[in-house]
Amino acid sequence: MNAAFLWIPIIIPLICGAILPKLKFTSFRQRNAYIMTIVLINTALTWTAILGVEDGIHVLFHFTDKLSFSVHLDSLGRVFAGMVSSLWPFATLYAFSYMEHDERQANFFMFYTMTYGVALGVAFASDLLTLYCFYEMLTLLTVPLVMHSFTRKAVHAARKYLYYMLGGTAFAFIGLVFIIVYGHTIDFVPGGGLIAAEAHSHETLLQIVYVMTFCGFGAKAAIFPLHGWLPDASVAPTPVTALLHAVAVVKAGVFAIMRMTYCNFGADFLYGTPAQWICMALAIITILYGSSLAVKETHFKRRLAYSTVSNLSYILFGVTLMTPAGLSAGLQHMIIHALMKICLFFCAGAVIHITEREYVDGLDGMGRKMPLTFVFFTVAGLSLTGIPPMGGFISKWSLASAAMDVEGVVSTIGVAALLLSALLTAIYIINISCRAFFPVRGRTNLPADAHDPDWRMMLPIALFAILSLVIGLMAKPFTELMTRVAAQMF
Repeated sequence: MNAAFLWIPIIIPLICGAILPKLKFTSFRQRNAYIMTIVLINTALTWTAILGVEDGIHVLFHFTDKLSFSVHLDSLGRVFAGMVSSLWPFATLYAFSYMEHDERQANFFMFYTMTYGVALGVAFASDLLTLYCFYEMLTLLTVPLVMHSFTRKAVHAARKYLYYMLGGTAFAFIGLVFIIVYGHTIDFVPGGGLIAAEAHSHETLLQIVYVMTFCGFGAKAAIFPLHGWLPDASVAPTPVTALLHAVAVVKAGVFAIMRMTYCNFGADFLYGTPAQWICMALAIITILYGSSLAVKETHFKRRLAYSTVSNLSYILFGVTLMTPAGLSAGLQHMIIHALMKICLFFCAGAVIHITEREYVDGLDGMGRKMPLTFVFFTVAGLSLTGIPPMGGFISKWSLASAAMDVEGVVSTIGVAALLLSALLTAIYIINISCRAFFPVRGRTNLPADAHDPDWRMMLPIALFAILSLVIGLMAKPFTELMTRVAAQMF
């Protein structure tokens, strides 16, 4: 199958989403059927591409003789596209129930559907320029989702999000320029596209540029100190925060760092340099910083947001190890974290949507009213903590094992950070489950109408919780796949 096919799952959500507010539907059910049909067709097309498109590049148009807007599909892109396309239909189903009584549903689903296509554009980009364009489009399409409610907090969060993203992409643009100047190509080439003679004659400069580019794309991945937008963005509707924190936006930042590290600069050029240790240190600091803030945070969704800050840097820690085992572990955690965190956010959203209780101290005894919700929350939470045989244990074990094989005090400190972060994760996650099922006598004040959500919310919650367990019980095929994908980037 030709690479031109890749444009179809990118374009369909963009067009069908853009015309959504102009279409005249006789009922919400008819509109929802239209949206779900588009999403399911696009997921089917994406998986057709993942399984059938051969290596090759399709150029849509040229900016200059050397710069183009083009797509291709390699093993790394297949992993990211598979994650996005598999989770999106269930997130959309959840959104139908969550947004049922919202007054601006058409605008919400317009941007929500269009974001699907742009996220796939990030996965299918064949070079750094194309990825950069889709990366910027992803920011612009998700800003309206963050500020959807138009409350003062939502508008402030959207502005803050936009400022951080524009600042980050400014640094990333510097990296793009230097890759154009010092590389023989900006295409994503396993091993990197730098010209050896040019790279080594400007080694210090290019290392500085790598750190700047890492931080630039790291703004979306909430690297310290560029993480401040992420907790504030939790003011958005829960389908959006799940999208931001688990699937598309933050993982696009992580994916972009993987691309420019292994396919533009090259692990051979970076391994053992100060640039590697600086970026690894930033990831380690963020792991501990995010976990520490999650422990003290009392707002339900913001606690999960700080958890995301920490767990994204688990992935970046694996990436900065600059080894096949490190990249494999990072990819494992990228997928497993998506399953765990989208489940946790969906559980939090269900509680807030039904009971309007946003703070952890209001959850005492809630497990009696919403037993299924908190059972699945606990399953996903135990996986996030890294307790065997859950999926989170598999990826964290892989990260620690990969780090122990890398010489240097920074990677050793990273292993200690993983262990301490796991302890902090247990504190801030299990605390919620204990409050829900084993409240202190006299503290329960349960709303009379609290109940588990309807099937449209419960199905994605149950599915992702079960998958976070199953992927741990059947880890070998999964880890072997990620190992093969990582090996192809060297």
